[in-house]
Amino acid sequence: MKSRKIIIKKSENLRGEVRIAGAKNAALAILASIVLVGDVCKLENVPNIKDVSLMCKILSNLGVKVTVIDENSLELDPSGVSSFSANFDEMRHMRASYYLLSSLLGRFGKASVSMPGGCDFGLRPMDQHIKGFESLGAHCESVGGLTNVSCDCLKGGRVYLDVSSVGATINTIIAAVKAKGTTTIENAAKEPHVVDLANFLNRCGADIHGTGTDVVTVNGVSSLHGASYQIIPDQIEAGTYMVISAATKGDILISNVIPKHLESISAKLSEIGASIECYDDSIRVKGPDKISECNVKTMPYPGFPTDMQPQIVSLLSRCNGTSMVSEGVWDNRFRYVSELRRMGAQISVDGRLAVIQGVSELVGTNVKSVDLRAGAAMVIAGLSAEGSTCIENIDHIERGYENIVGKLSNLGASISLEEN
Repeated sequence: MKSRKIIIKKSENLRGEVRIAGAKNAALAILASIVLVGDVCKLENVPNIKDVSLMCKILSNLGVKVTVIDENSLELDPSGVSSFSANFDEMRHMRASYYLLSSLLGRFGKASVSMPGGCDFGLRPMDQHIKGFESLGAHCESVGGLTNVSCDCLKGGRVYLDVSSVGATINTIIAAVKAKGTTTIENAAKEPHVVDLANFLNRCGADIHGTGTDVVTVNGVSSLHGASYQIIPDQIEAGTYMVISAATKGDILISNVIPKHLESISAKLSEIGASIECYDDSIRVKGPDKISECNVKTMPYPGFPTDMQPQIVSLLSRCNGTSMVSEGVWDNRFRYVSELRRMGAQISVDGRLAVIQGVSELVGTNVKSVDLRAGAAMVIAGLSAEGSTCIENIDHIERGYENIVGKLSNLGASISLEEN
């Protein structure tokens, strides 16, 4: 099998407009929830990325008829789903496949789903998901790599999440949509893709309130109907191009965005010296001549996103001074730092804290993408590094970034995709 690599040469002063795709995390949750809806749905602004293709393949294996309307639009007919079991090889490649637990449970009263994979940031247990299901009256067990959930009749209940987990919030919302009575989820995640999922389900006839706050209420309904829905823009793709503009002394207009979702990123880029101009559905970022140091702590939304942590570290590796980046969400998310060190970055890591001593320049070399957002960090480093940078394991990058090579080329970057 041919290996595929991204080759980048130093590319400063990137200019132009880049259009942001639909939100990966919203799309995956909404796609999984269509099994619960049980009726034909049309989705627009769907990102054309590998994770979406993989989810569509999983849904097809379950019996969902997936029709591609165009590059970013899908029609899905889940009426042919007859099994509550999702035990496919594809499941282990994507963590979001665990949303099928709640959609199959809500539709059939039981679900059997193989444990998912995806980026490894240390332990990411399912205990809060199970807590949500059990609060609705379900019985849960894990046997031979499968998670089995069943309930004769789901009933609304009170769920207090010990941590503000996006996955557990989404799984509990989906499971509660058709439960009898009212479900209250406290300490719920507030991320934009949680809100987008609820908006989609409400369009289909659900009765969900409070998303975007830490208390979500779901009043159970007896049935749902199909709908057309447009997925929100991707906050993390937008943030990545904002950092790219800052790193390359660029002047980039980032369109098809929701500026409010980007406020924590805008604040930190302003702090390092970038110029930020916000419009109704776009944001313009001009990079500084010199990158000032700053301290960052990742937190659940509306804090600085953990999915932007590798990108900001890559940017700060060339800051004028010393910066500290504290990871407030996941363990083991600094694995990519060794790749930046290969390029000359001076970064020390102690547990969840990275101390970054800025250097005047990075040097291109061979590096690898150890996970999705780490791959974006390598791209950012390569754009500002002297010489040529070769990035391997780019499947990680393509899981979440739509046509990143083409988009950067259009902005003036010296970047290409090569096969060996």
